[in-house]
Amino acid sequence: MKNLVYLSIVLMIFVSACGTSKKAVTVSDDQKEVPVVIANDSLEYEIIIIDPGFNTYLNTIAKPMTYYSQDFLESHNRIYVNEWNNRARNPMRYKAGIYENVIDYNPATDYGLEVNYKLFWYFQFAQRKYNMRLSGFRIYD
Repeated sequence: MKNLVYLSIVLMIFVSACGTSKKAVTVSDDQKEVPVVIANDSLEYEIIIIDPGFNTYLNTIAKPMTYYSQDFLESHNRIYVNEWNNRARNPMRYKAGIYENVIDYNPATDYGLEVNYKLFWYFQFAQRKYNMRLSGFRIYD
């Protein structure tokens, strides 16, 4: 009899815990993700990233802009862009929804630190979000 009382109490706790209501969360226009525009000072080069979540990733996880040298960022971006473009040109082999555009990145062009920084961190973000590897490099934190 004692076990029956304990069992009924435990069941009532489980039933009451499952009955909690959930409220829908709405996002105001002020809180919605805005595209990230990457441009150097002279506005010769511009990249627009509209991938939701990248702003938050850039502001919370990415290292400061001067953490890696421009040479480091350029060498990594060169490899990432080559692999990205390879996948964008082969939509039957790779997910076409991820690799929608070919990136026109010329390694001989000096895009500046800001463009290379944000492009590098977009590749880190995309590799995490879409669970992919663009190179043999580790995914940086």
